[in-house]
Amino acid sequence: MKTINPVQKLEKFSKHWHPHQIATVNDMQVLLAKVKGEFVWHQHDEEDEQFQVVKGTLYIQFEDRTEEVKQGEIILVPRGVKHCPMTKNEEEVHIMLFEKLTVRHTGNTDSSLTVDDYPKI
Repeated sequence: MKTINPVQKLEKFSKHWHPHQIATVNDMQVLLAKVKGEFVWHQHDEEDEQFQVVKGTLYIQFEDRTEEVKQGEIILVPRGVKHCPMTKNEEEVHIMLFEKLTVRHTGNTDSSLTVDDYPKI
């Protein structure tokens, strides 16, 4: 049992939209990611998704609106809700995600950004 410093873990990688696993809790995983620009529109049919902004401002586009998620804030995206995370003005945003081990980060969408495994750091 050791403490985990997310800021130090974020210094270990630079690739955008490629989550890295920092811990597992039962059947859940704690992921860190650096994001920049626009992701892909997708949904998770069976799982909810939680985003916590560690640094910067994240925008989550929904079909009817866009939510602004500021540093220190959390947003929950219910299962089945189509969404698209993005940043503005070329800002790099750091996020922490809490997801089931089975979640695919692009949900039901295949894309060049789809990652099938999350490196452990």
